Amino acid sequence: MAARHQKTEHAPTPRSGTPRYDRPVAGGPGTRVLRSILLLILVVVGILTIVPHRGQAPSTSAPLQSARTPPTRPLQIGIAYGNTLIGMDEQDLGNALDDAVSVGAGTIRTDLAWGDVQPDGPDEFQWARFDDVVHAAQARSLRLLLVVAYTPHWARPAGCDSDKCAPADPARFADFARAAAERYASEDVLGWEIWNEQNTPGFWAPKVDPEAYTALLQATSTAIRGVDPSALILLGGLASVDTTDGGMAPGQFLSRICALGGNTAVGAIAYHPYTYPYLASESRRDSTPWGRMNVGRNSLRSVLSRYGTPDLPIWLTEYGAPTSGPGAASDGDPKSISAETTHVTEERQAQIARDVLMTVAQDRHVGALIWYSDRDLGEDTGTNLNFYGLRRSDGTKKPAFSSFKVTVGHLDLGPR
Repeated sequence: MAARHQKTEHAPTPRSGTPRYDRPVAGGPGTRVLRSILLLILVVVGILTIVPHRGQAPSTSAPLQSARTPPTRPLQIGIAYGNTLIGMDEQDLGNALDDAVSVGAGTIRTDLAWGDVQPDGPDEFQWARFDDVVHAAQARSLRLLLVVAYTPHWARPAGCDSDKCAPADPARFADFARAAAERYASEDVLGWEIWNEQNTPGFWAPKVDPEAYTALLQATSTAIRGVDPSALILLGGLASVDTTDGGMAPGQFLSRICALGGNTAVGAIAYHPYTYPYLASESRRDSTPWGRMNVGRNSLRSVLSRYGTPDLPIWLTEYGAPTSGPGAASDGDPKSISAETTHVTEERQAQIARDVLMTVAQDRHVGALIWYSDRDLGEDTGTNLNFYGLRRSDGTKKPAFSSFKVTVGHLDLGPR
């Protein structure tokens, strides 16, 4: 339930009977008293000015910091939509993107899926539906982070029946990326993210292969920069997984890419450090998703330093928390966290949103925070994947919508 809005006084009401010093004698006791009163009022008003209004966002243990001091480097704030926008009609598309504007985001992250544009073969392009997304974003001054990914049936290896299969020929994928750059490079594209969670078998089938991914990354980076030499290329968002069940830990995967020179093909590293049910600010050990960025010799930052690119920024191109699912919900209390925890309460989601914005605003290595996602995908509680939205599937706002918006405003993280 959203926090109640309470009225906050900005200055004390003068008490009755306060003496007036309408015409004090210069240098006399009246002047000194008046100066004292004025000084006291200025101090009180100054203090109240920097204290955030109560009730504007669900409370957490940490106060808002730097409400008047934005980050000294550009920090992109955005909303991730997956591959949902291309299937919307004009009204739904507009409503979805209006949410990004409303919460203070300047960027949207959306899939530019190869199979949506070239479903039938390499000689035909179907751009119209994605053109609509680009034009709707432009109309709202939203910049685009495009996830170039996924393989149409005709470009998959033999025997692979998923669009998450690695392309049989990386050169064909690079050709598609080049065509996309020729069409959209001048259309407020902030960056090109090459694939998504390729360190998991669920997104790079049939098995994780850092060498194959690096070949695709390098070919694609060259193709896009051949069209736009200043293009920002991002390593596809790494999932925070362990090296088990076919996945590969992000630091290990990145190390293999760097050994082949893949770090020189990108301008930023994308990463997905989901921390729920914990807050980002309390998840900084090396074994946590957040800690894997900067803590320990196998952290992303340590790997980048070993391979000569210590200052590559890390972009958090997915972060969020589901509010329903098949297991138990946590409200953040340690007693509510167990092996059965698959999601959080709506109030906890709001706290997580507020906390992560405060945390990234103080981390000079983070170049972007993209919240996943705008709206729940459905109501089936058989999976928590349906419940990451700032809105419920019926369109009503969760508390996190207001929490995200208010915090972006307090920290002055809006578009520049």
